[in-house]
Amino acid sequence: MEFSSTAEKGNQPIQCARNIDTAYILECKLIIRVQSPEHGTKRIECKQSEVIAEFLNKIQNAFGLGDSGWSLYKTRDKKDWIRTSRAKTLDSYKVRHGDMLFLLSTDGKSLQPESSSDSFSTTSNNIGASSATSQLSAAAASGPSMASTNVVEDEVDKILDKEDGKIYRQRNEQLCHHGPKGKCLHCVPLEPYDEEFLQKCDPPIKFLSFHSYIRKLTSGVDKGKFAYLENISCRIKPGCKEHPPWPGGICTKCQPNAVTLNRQKYRHVDNVMFENASIVDRFLNYWRRTGSQRIGIMYGRYEPHKDTPLGIKATVSAIYEPPQICTKSKVELQEDPNEDAINRVADQLGIRPVGWIFTDLIADDLSKGTVKHFRGTIDSHFLSAQECIMAADFQNKHTNPCKLSPDGHFGSKFVTVVVTGDVNNQIHFEGYQVSNQCMALVRDDCLIPTKDAPELGYVKESSDKQYVPDVFYKVKDEYGNEVTQLARPLPVEYLLVDMPSAFPLSAQYTFKSHLHTEVKTFPVESRVDIGEVQDYTSLSSYLQQFPPDRFLESTSDFHLLLFLATSEIVPVKEQISVLLDAVRMDDQEKAFHFKKSQEWATVEEIMAAHDVSPGISRQASYVGPGASPLPPIGSSGGQWVCAHCTFHNNPTTNTCEMCSLPKS
Repeated sequence: MEFSSTAEKGNQPIQCARNIDTAYILECKLIIRVQSPEHGTKRIECKQSEVIAEFLNKIQNAFGLGDSGWSLYKTRDKKDWIRTSRAKTLDSYKVRHGDMLFLLSTDGKSLQPESSSDSFSTTSNNIGASSATSQLSAAAASGPSMASTNVVEDEVDKILDKEDGKIYRQRNEQLCHHGPKGKCLHCVPLEPYDEEFLQKCDPPIKFLSFHSYIRKLTSGVDKGKFAYLENISCRIKPGCKEHPPWPGGICTKCQPNAVTLNRQKYRHVDNVMFENASIVDRFLNYWRRTGSQRIGIMYGRYEPHKDTPLGIKATVSAIYEPPQICTKSKVELQEDPNEDAINRVADQLGIRPVGWIFTDLIADDLSKGTVKHFRGTIDSHFLSAQECIMAADFQNKHTNPCKLSPDGHFGSKFVTVVVTGDVNNQIHFEGYQVSNQCMALVRDDCLIPTKDAPELGYVKESSDKQYVPDVFYKVKDEYGNEVTQLARPLPVEYLLVDMPSAFPLSAQYTFKSHLHTEVKTFPVESRVDIGEVQDYTSLSSYLQQFPPDRFLESTSDFHLLLFLATSEIVPVKEQISVLLDAVRMDDQEKAFHFKKSQEWATVEEIMAAHDVSPGISRQASYVGPGASPLPPIGSSGGQWVCAHCTFHNNPTTNTCEMCSLPKS
């Protein structure tokens, strides 16, 4: 049966397709034919009021095209170009039901299909709309692989990449009716990304591990031969010569895609484990003494996590405290001149930065030792927008090497740990990461915090200096319908991935000094404001607590090793690697070999010169052969020692003559 109808709008006839019912006509649905020299003709279903950007997005998905290199025209001779727009509709271009449009190349090359599979959705404001935080694309079977082959992945990634990863199940005596060597539906091994199994775990596993996610994406017939992971970009692509630079112009080739935020389905790290309680107890002592908040960088290693299929665990061995200004409500990090040296020391010790930790504690009852619970409630937040931005900045600084990404990196293993109060008013540790989408927004300077609502972020608007793509998120309205909102403002829950944080049943010790709880610990760096000074007096007082035969245990302290490696006066910088190797391998012979060296003998002379024990008075001390005598210290002359640079000053001065810092 044939239908024909004439629309009054524009006095243009609308030719209706055959075998279409009356309801279809009333909804103003159209069938547009799109013809390509390489792919033939395809029919695209759309609406008369559909915007051009959404229509072009359907064409891209139907033909499997990339983001650029093609355009749509109303005629075969490339006239009447249909430009992308979110303001104009198909009706504004007078596109009618049954019309033929022409898909042609703009760079003189043939159009090659580029299928994409993405676990996150993106809304495009130009021709292409396939970019997202986590995007897996597959080139044509005859095309080259986009994965990077020269990437050196982390050791834990190499280990997990070789593992089978399947979840093996025991034979069910009630359901399995086969022999002991047979397998059936009830006992066959499961894939590591099996959702039903993950939900039945106790507790349920909410997020796939990153390697399980990769196994899921590469589980097709080609085994991921042509698969790659693409990082999202929110910046204008440089090098476009078809128009003046922004704000003078922009085109579909260089314009970044808009992003619709979704909950990330996987996480790069599945658990955070502190080796022992002494690590965090030492870190929390600053808050206990001052009531001010504190930030630390966690050093440790990444290891396989057996409780999650193909999971990764961040094991924390020490917490370094960078220079910072702390108050009861905020912490301001300062530039750390020793950052590179500290990372080199950590690398020789076999550890690396794995995350950052900060306190958000308010005392509740000092007699009971309880703290207030105010995070994660219905009226508060898990992480503030400022904390999410800082976490994303750390993650962008410590990216995750990945051979499936053409950039050589994808996401990050760097974790965030918050020390706050739980529902029982006890100190509690919560682990988080921000999504790859959040990393991209922060890296490209698109996300800023709000002034009066810590749980809300705000996506910047485009200006003359910067183009910012639209960012959307989906919520349910009062009627239960899913609606799309512009991320101005943005609830930061869309950016978070949480993970458990705990301690092992039996404590582990990378640094043996933590074994001796009765020993007064070596001062922690950057705590001069509370009287903890790293100098030779404190070094001497600390080492005197150990007998000579326990030299390795006494020096097996991360903060002490950092002091020796970064101090400008200590003459062991070149020989410190011997001691670091001894601590890493727990080698007593290497430690005693270092102890007998000339460099350590010089350190002992310096400590003796700075020993201000009662009854000791030395007029002059010599440091090493041929060295100049040190100025009088102790009780002679009444001089005072600078707590910052250890220079000996006259008693009449209140500031150090060497570093100009105050006496107290």
